[in-house]
This record gives sequence, C-alpha cells and structure tokens, in this order.
Amino acid sequence: MHRRLSPRAVRMRVLDLLRLVQLPEAESRLSAYPHQLSGGQRQRVMIAMAIANEPDLLIADEPTTALDVTIQAAILALLRDLCRRLGMALLLITHDLAVVRSMAERVCVMTEGEIVETGPTATVLGDPRHPYTRRLVAAEPKGRAAPADPRAPVLLEAEGLRVWFPIRRGWLRRVRGHVKAVDGLSLRLRAGATLGVVGESGSGKTTLGLALLRLVAAEGRICFAGRDITGLSQRRLRPLRREMQIVFQDPFSSLSPRLSVAQIVGEGLRVHGIGATPAERRRLIEKVLTEVGLDPAAADRYPHEFSGGQRQRAAIARALILAPRLVVLDEPTSALDMSVQAQIVALLRELQTRHGLAYLFISHDLRVVRALAHDIVVMKDGRVVEAGPTERIMTAPEHPYTRALMAAALDLAPIAS
Repeated sequence: MHRRLSPRAVRMRVLDLLRLVQLPEAESRLSAYPHQLSGGQRQRVMIAMAIANEPDLLIADEPTTALDVTIQAAILALLRDLCRRLGMALLLITHDLAVVRSMAERVCVMTEGEIVETGPTATVLGDPRHPYTRRLVAAEPKGRAAPADPRAPVLLEAEGLRVWFPIRRGWLRRVRGHVKAVDGLSLRLRAGATLGVVGESGSGKTTLGLALLRLVAAEGRICFAGRDITGLSQRRLRPLRREMQIVFQDPFSSLSPRLSVAQIVGEGLRVHGIGATPAERRRLIEKVLTEVGLDPAAADRYPHEFSGGQRQRAAIARALILAPRLVVLDEPTSALDMSVQAQIVALLRELQTRHGLAYLFISHDLRVVRALAHDIVVMKDGRVVEAGPTERIMTAPEHPYTRALMAAALDLAPIAS
C-alpha cells in the first residue's frame, strides 16, 4: 500500500531525485518548465520520473538520441551509476551501436519484429553471424566528402553575427539580461563545400543556422553570393529564398501531416511561380523524388506512410527542388538508425557533387560530421572556440573544449567493421 505524502514531503522527495540524477542547481529548477531546460537536463528529469518508485527494471528507449556527445556520455554514465546504486536492471533500446558497446553486457538484434541474433555484446558486434547484424555493424557512415575547390567563390559570409534573446522578469516584464545564443560570430563558406557546426546542446548551433537564413533577427553582417542581405526587407529577400534552403532535424514534425509528399515537395514551386502548368510541376516533383531515392509512384502518400529515412529524403527533396546554392542541414540524421544514417550521408555527398551545393551541416554526431564536412567550427556559449579543416580538428584539437568533445566521442567510438 502506498502512503500519501504531504506537499512538503513530495517536494523533498522530488528534490532528492533531481539531485540523484545530478541535475545542476536542482532546487532552483523546481519551478522551471521543460522548455526552460536543455536537452540533457530534460533527459535527467525523465530519468528521475522513471526511478521515483524505485523500479527493479528501467526501460530506456533511445535515451541519448539528439544529444551531443558530451551530454550523451554524461547520461550513459548516470544510468550506469543508478543501476549500480539502486540495483536496477536496464533494458536499453537504441539504434546507436556505439552506445550498445559502451553500456550493454548482452545484446539482441531485431529486424521486422523478430530477434535475429542474441548473445554477449562483444561476440555479437565483434563477430556477427546473421546477415542483418553484419549489415548493421558495417553501416557506420564512412568515407569523406569529395575535395572542395579552395578557389571557389565565397558563397556565405558572416561577420560579427549576434543573436541575443532578452530575459524578462517581474510584473512589468523588464529586461534583466540576455541569452547570448550567438555572440559575435564570423564564418565563411565557399560554393560546393561543407562547413560542419558542432557543439553541445544550447551552444547556439541551430540559432546560427536560422540567423544566416534571416529566419531570426540578428545583428552583424550577412553576405550571400557577394550581396549584403542583412538589411533586406522580406519582400526583397523573397527571390533569394529559393537559393537558401533548410532541412530540419525531425522530418516527422517538419512535414505537414495534412499534405501529401507531392504537395509538400511542390509547395516551393507554387510559392516561387516555377512551372507553367500542373503537369510540368508534377514532372519536376517526380524527378526530384527519383533523385533522392523515393518512388515517384508514392508521391501522393502522406508522411506517416513513410519510414523515418524516407521522410528525411522527402525533406531533402523539398529543399532540392528549388535548385538552391546553399542548404542548411540541421541535425538531419540524429533521429535515424545507423544504417539509414549511412544512406543519407551517401545521398548528401552525391547531391553535393552533382549540383555543387554548399552545406552548413549542424550536428552533434562527430562521425557524421567527419564523413561530410570539409571544415568545422566548434561552438560554445554562442561563440566559435575553434575552427579549421575537419581532419585537423578531429585529430589535433587545440582548444580544451574541443578536446573534451573529441574525448567524449572516443569513449563512444564505434566498433570497427
């Protein structure tokens, strides 16, 4: 029988749980709402909820998806510590084999609703027997982007870019401070090249991408194709929109459930007046769906009828159909399993080579960044702390924060295939 706790006892129990999951400044967070917490902090709160009644078994369903490597390592260390201290068993569900190797003593491999292989983790992932397991282990994004032309013109340039969000408090909602999401940042991206943007959750990566596309207000200077677009009105900026596109992190939420894939992909054609007739627009839609590896015959289906990887291909098609010169890719593989990640990376490399696209690639997954990016900028607290060629940043980082990121990635290094 459960006894009823007084409000004071409930508060103390909640505070104890938040401290147990190592939530920073736990007492001051009691009145915070989820949107006021970072991704890693929200995950700690969810773990606190799950262990509140002292379970014997904790089921963790993709507990580190969409978290950067440092937060991911911290959450996994927390789960290990809680299992040891509370005597819990852990059932870990994940698509990330690096997490499996780091956490699991035994592993079950599932496909199409069936377990096809099971056994000790080192055995199953080190010497897989089933064809599906072998494909899964071999599916880590590999290779590197084709070399970029160092003489290509600069397509995108930012100088002194700043995005500060006001913090308002009190009855009069007066500004008491600012969240410095992007704070005096400068960068350059050449045509046909990929610039990777990495950093922990809350470092300002997504805000940077939105600011460069003029989707959030920013101070500083932004030049696109040699033209200063900082002060352009929305009316004058609109013709340039087709040349600057974005692919978001979660294709399920970024694709309208009320529209078919053909309508979603073709929406930009209508907005920009491309295609003289419905038949011509349909031809363009089917052509781009084929290019991203989707069956044109499925164009009239809705997003929920596609897999996660297929939805992301549709999102890429929506951006590509306008023949852009720049595509901002905001965590485009974070919600996908490793085999689908590898397919999307290969697709993005192929499209870049074919169309000479420039990518601003935002990701917390350093393996994917290494497979796609020619150069990397490392962000922390809205600022760039280090920048340079991908291989140099990955193998010989200079800034302590960059070294910490790389060390966390090595702790979760994938099994060699």
